[in-house]
Amino acid sequence: MIKKIYNKNMGKSNLGWLESSFHFSFAEYYNPLNINFGSLRVLNDDIIHPQSGFPTHPHRDMEIVTYLVSGKLTHKDSMGNERTLERGEVQYMSAGTGVYHSEYNMEEKDDLRLLQIWIYPDAKNYQPNYGDMKFNWDDRVNNWLHMVSSTEGDAPIKIHQDMNIYSLYLEEGKTATFDVAKNRQAYLVQIEGDSIINSVKLNERDAMEIVEENLTINAKSNSHFLVLEMRKAILD
Repeated sequence: MIKKIYNKNMGKSNLGWLESSFHFSFAEYYNPLNINFGSLRVLNDDIIHPQSGFPTHPHRDMEIVTYLVSGKLTHKDSMGNERTLERGEVQYMSAGTGVYHSEYNMEEKDDLRLLQIWIYPDAKNYQPNYGDMKFNWDDRVNNWLHMVSSTEGDAPIKIHQDMNIYSLYLEEGKTATFDVAKNRQAYLVQIEGDSIINSVKLNERDAMEIVEENLTINAKSNSHFLVLEMRKAILD
């Protein structure tokens, strides 16, 4: 089963300094039929304008992954971490028993675009943890780059949930496949470009829910994807 999610139908917010598309209920966008997809609770496509950002705020009992699309993200947190990340890099934070952090675009002219991802952990009250990874961009060109897995998995970033996160930059005219096995499901984001997936056309910022179905992806232009693959489940 596959289901296309049109970007135009997602929740929208424009605060002046921040423009967002909400894949699931978040902030002022609330749809009781669109709270989560399995263990995936939040996926926000955010554009943060220069010299602005999120001031220090708390999180608890959530696995938080940030994928940088363009621009530079400056992160500070209560664990003493201070980092700046760029395109294609990934930041991970296990909020656990509680953590405070801030996220800013400190650039003078360039926007920052990122995917903010919140994942339900498999248990509460983990010790807070932070990490980031500067992946080589070329490792995802015409090839799935496995970035995130569970603590039992083999990806370099590990989270407290049965989930795998992959990125792919598929050049125009190229084809890729992705298999979603029995009792598994996946959420795909067309970050940039446009493609045809199993005869369904996706444009930039569209998404797709996949349950127990294999994909054939044809890039109609240079296309950038994120896939979150997880155990099939319904959470209350």
